[in-house]
Amino acid sequence: MKLKHLELFAGIGGFRKAIDLLSKDFGIDAECVGFSEKDSYAIKTYKSNYDTESEVELGDIEDFTSDRRNIENLPDFDLLTGGFPCQAFSMMGQQKGFEDIRGNVFYTIAKILEVKQPKFLLLENVKNLIKHDEGRTFKTVIDTLESVGYKKNNIHYGVFDSNDFGLAQKRNRVFIFASREDLPLFFHFGVEYVKSSFRPLNGESSILRQKNVLDVLSSKVSSKYYLSDKIKPTILADGSKNFQSKSEINQLTARPLTATMVKMHRACQDNYYSDEFLNAPNPISFSNQVFTKEELKHHRIRRITPEEAFKLQGFDSSFYENAIASNVSDHQLYKQAGNAVSVNTVYAILYYLFINQQLISKINDRSKPQNQNKIIFTKKLHELI
Repeated sequence: MKLKHLELFAGIGGFRKAIDLLSKDFGIDAECVGFSEKDSYAIKTYKSNYDTESEVELGDIEDFTSDRRNIENLPDFDLLTGGFPCQAFSMMGQQKGFEDIRGNVFYTIAKILEVKQPKFLLLENVKNLIKHDEGRTFKTVIDTLESVGYKKNNIHYGVFDSNDFGLAQKRNRVFIFASREDLPLFFHFGVEYVKSSFRPLNGESSILRQKNVLDVLSSKVSSKYYLSDKIKPTILADGSKNFQSKSEINQLTARPLTATMVKMHRACQDNYYSDEFLNAPNPISFSNQVFTKEELKHHRIRRITPEEAFKLQGFDSSFYENAIASNVSDHQLYKQAGNAVSVNTVYAILYYLFINQQLISKINDRSKPQNQNKIIFTKKLHELI
């Protein structure tokens, strides 16, 4: 049996990486039939790490789905994955939701689901998606999925933290899993169930495992990653007129990586580490010491490197090195790491679903049901966009 999947809003391929590792660890025959991404630099990193020669490259998903024939000509697949743009729902942004064009691209997913009817889908977004606009945005997401053949009883979701799955980064994201309406599935889906199934794996999988950032950070890096004396006061400041927060460095669990971390925000938003911490006889004890801002200004402080950022998302050194070999700049690598889906989190969810709950057995049947909701969906889609 072969698990065929389509990766939308692929970025650097976090979903695909997780599927490849799961395939390697459990003998699943997996095949990516195509991917969509419009950022040329992310595509360079993606193609430097995956063989895409025989796959459909969808490019800009809005352009691709504007012609139904493009969707109809896609190869059939069992699983659709995608981390659709989150800026429209993020607490860090203006939270315009579906009023934002980046929010509307969610409907391109629905167009593909309506035509291709894959058995399963797994989507990712910021946790604020659930509460955005007092829950109305998330209801629209669920209602839209239902209208194209994924009934509410078959739609599951939960907020997952990457730190629970072997990565030294606190990163909460909502994952939505759904199965086609003709595939009623009877199992519990939630963080605790996924964690319970993942925990016994220990070192028996190919994913990266980190107890804390010390498993990721290098003791020696290029001088270009160190803060100048001029920028240190800004990084260490607890806030400004319009923004107040406690600024701390040397966190054993990294803060959520952001696509804009290359801009060097304060140490309450991004991740910074000192040589004094990294070279201490006992860095964990050192991290508990309290220093004044004035004392910290005399420490040699650096930001995390792009390679370390990739590792905090579950991508190994070879993945990073392949991107470097394709001449992707540090600026773009920081952006790509911040935008990526955490490999370990996806791996844990897919392991629970396809191995622990044995959904892999459901991919044998290649039949595709006739969707009775197409007319309703088309009408709803035109009303919503």
